[in-house]
Amino acid sequence: MNQIIQNTPLRRTKTPKIVVNQDDLAHLEGLAEGAMQRNPALADRLLDELGRARVVAAAKMPANVVAIGSTVTYRDETTGQEKAITLVYPEDADIARGRVSVMTPIGVALIGLAEGAAFHWDTRENQRRMLTVIRVDQDTDGDAN
Repeated sequence: MNQIIQNTPLRRTKTPKIVVNQDDLAHLEGLAEGAMQRNPALADRLLDELGRARVVAAAKMPANVVAIGSTVTYRDETTGQEKAITLVYPEDADIARGRVSVMTPIGVALIGLAEGAAFHWDTRENQRRMLTVIRVDQDTDGDAN
């Protein structure tokens, strides 16, 4: 009896590649370690992301990659809604001004992604969402740090 074996990938959703600015790496690792007691799941996720990131010098950071201070436009593939936020450190977060902390589920999901990347993230309500990075604009006046 012959069986036909199909070559199907074991994982359907490939984790997108991420790039992190070397200047931000130590601060991000410190934030993750500091959050270990308060929010271990989020801290672990950030450390996992940083562990798989390609770390580059600030001068070599691609302009189309999300970093601290970047304004990111993304689309929620479930609703089709587009939203723009600026990714900042926790002390600079201000949701009314669209400044979202890297120490939130969406912040951890966005850090290091390039335009066009699609990724899954889990909301605070434990809903799984697929988001696509549409556009990345870098902070040019230095006020995000």
